[in-house]
Order: sequence, then structure tokens, then C-alpha cells
Amino acid sequence: MRCRFCGQELNNKLLSLGAAPLSNSFLSQKHLSEMEPYYPLEVYVCDQCFLVQTAEYAHPEDIFNKDYAYFSSYSDSWLAHCREYTEKMLQLLSLDENNQVIEIASNDGYLLQYFMEKGISVLGIEPAAAAADDAIARGISTLKVFFGKETAQSLKSEGKSADLLIGNNVLAHVPDINDFVKGLKILLNPQGVITMEFPHLMKLIDQVQFDTIYHEHFSYFSLMSVEKIFSAHGLKIFDVEEIPTHGGSLRIYACHQADTSKSSSIKIRQLIKREITAGYTDMEIYLSFTEKVQSLKREILLFLILARESGKMIAAYGAPAKGNTLLNYCGIGTDFISFTVDRSPHKQELFLPGSHIPVKAPNIMAEEKPDYIIILPWNLKEEIAEQLSYTRKWGAQFVTLIPRVEVF
Repeated sequence: MRCRFCGQELNNKLLSLGAAPLSNSFLSQKHLSEMEPYYPLEVYVCDQCFLVQTAEYAHPEDIFNKDYAYFSSYSDSWLAHCREYTEKMLQLLSLDENNQVIEIASNDGYLLQYFMEKGISVLGIEPAAAAADDAIARGISTLKVFFGKETAQSLKSEGKSADLLIGNNVLAHVPDINDFVKGLKILLNPQGVITMEFPHLMKLIDQVQFDTIYHEHFSYFSLMSVEKIFSAHGLKIFDVEEIPTHGGSLRIYACHQADTSKSSSIKIRQLIKREITAGYTDMEIYLSFTEKVQSLKREILLFLILARESGKMIAAYGAPAKGNTLLNYCGIGTDFISFTVDRSPHKQELFLPGSHIPVKAPNIMAEEKPDYIIILPWNLKEEIAEQLSYTRKWGAQFVTLIPRVEVF
């Protein structure tokens, strides 16, 4: 296996999570008795460019198919984040009805709806048909294609280009990172701006966020690695923000290298220096990750075993991809967790891949009255704890499992 950016042979394994099903491949009742495909879930780090990446076993068309169940519009805090982002970009870039905003991996229109409300011309690019259809039903122009150089050239030939080109949590989902970034350069107007948000590799390793590793995520980025990739394709990162989403993310701002109107922020060099000082150019910090993950796995299983042995009922909240990684790696099924609930109707009355834990509507909590509620999307724990505050009436306690078991 070679690095998907620089082509270097990959000899350093960061982590093996065994074999796992695709994290968003939910099952109906009739499919529970059928063979479920599992793929090795292994992560490597390149000792030349320090790009962390999964071995590719599942094809993107198999992952983002018609049954892909992730829809972005079911988290209030995430929608608030998107509204704030929209207002910031409108002011920062002085966008109006004469500008074009294009979002790659636009999902169900969760973000573009706010630009459209302001009279801005928008275009979404989304390969998952079900999510794209939801966006189209809202009146948001959406192309159901994978993005890369070919798509960018096609849009350019039709006279489409972006003043603001957005990618929220898409960079990690790209199997051919070079083709993708080439496409960004082609589609961006000469004075345009790219913003990309993605989980920060430093947070993933420091906070033992192993559950954010799954087959949909092909790469995991430090600022060092993403700057190298963008620079290699004629793009300049001129600013960066550290934001709290998804357990700690980066938002980068990029433009054409030839665009001299945008000066580089000192924050870029400061953050890269922090990454280097923390050891992210040293293989040791990567190769010691496995031990931390295995230790956390034992801690999680010990908590669950003791809880069940004492007669406690355990339920979960959410059906996120990260939760499915955690459950499958730890071997947790209905012997520990009776059910989970999710606000998205697209997941309700289905079963989690691998663990086969049933997904119910949230109102079942009041009927079943579990003693412990494990919040699988731990990055939204405050929002979810507020939604489920009524469960305190019967003494329920909330639990998060990353970066350590916490009962509150």
C-alpha cells in the first residue's frame, strides 16, 4: 500500500480495529439473517508527508449508495454552527446575489439553505442520492455526483465557478485526495475562497477518538499534511481556525497561490509549530496509539460488565458512524445495550450494522426507563443531555465513552 498523496510505501501501522461493516449501512429486519460484509479497518501513517490514512477495501460507490443513512439536519447545534458560519462568510467576503456559493458533499442542504435564504446563488454536489433528493425537494440545486477534477472541468465548461467553495467534513471522505484538490483549484474563481472543515488529527490522537475511524474516512489530517497537499496543487492556505465541532476540528481558508490579495495569518505557522512540538513529525506518537485504544476498550467493557452484572438497563442515544466503530471494535451488542434512539426517521426501525442493536424513536426512553444512557455522538453530549433531561426523573445517568468512561 502506498500513500494516497505522495506515493511513498506505507510501512507504519497506526492502528488496527479488526474487521468492521460499513458504518452507515443500517439493516432492516428482513436483512438480519443475511451475510453482512465486513472489511479490514486498518490505519497507516506516511513517514514522509505524515498523512494518516485507512487502507481502502470498500469502494466509495458501495459506501455512498442509495441506502446511505446520514442526514445532517438532525442536530440543532450543528445547524446553529452552520447559521453562524453563513453570517460570518457573508460579512467576511461581502457576498450578495451576484456571487456563487458551491458546497461539496452538501448532503441534505443543511448549510446551503441559509445562503439561499440570503438570496445567494447556491449549488450542492452530493453523491448520496437520498440526501441529495432531500436537498432538491427543498429547492436547493444539487448534482448527484462525486467531486473531482472531471466534475470541476464539466462545471467550468458550463460557466460555473465558485466565489466561495465549501467542504465541511468531506476532505476525510476522499479516496483520491490529489484528484479532489485539483478539482478545487479548477472550480475556484481567481479571487475566490475555499473553506474546509475537518477533524484535527491532534485531537483524534490526544483524546483517543478512535471511533472517528471508519471506512468512509480515507484520511486524517494535521495542518502540516493538508498544507502540503494544497500547496502541491497550486493552492495556498492563508488562515486557519480551531473550532469545537466533532471533538475538535480545523477550518482552513485557501485561495490560489497567485492570489496576492490575501495575506497569510500568523496562526498557520503557530499551529504547525505546535504540531511539530507535540511530536507529529515523530513516528513514536503515532505508533503508541494502539496501546491507548486497547486500554480504553478494556475500560469501556469493564464498565458495561459491572453495570449489567448489577442489573442495570443500558440504552444508547444516537446512531452515528462513530458509534458503530466503537460498538463493533469492542464487541458490544444487545447483550449490553438494549436499544438506541435517533431523531432521524431515516434510521428508526432499522438495526445498527454489526451489533444489530435496534434503533428506535426517542420517545421509547420514557417507556423503557433505562438506568444508563450512553451518548454515542459524544461531541453533542450537552445538546443531547438537554434533550433527555426528563430522564433524570427516574434517576437515569448519562455516559460518554470517549476519551474515557464518564458518568454524569
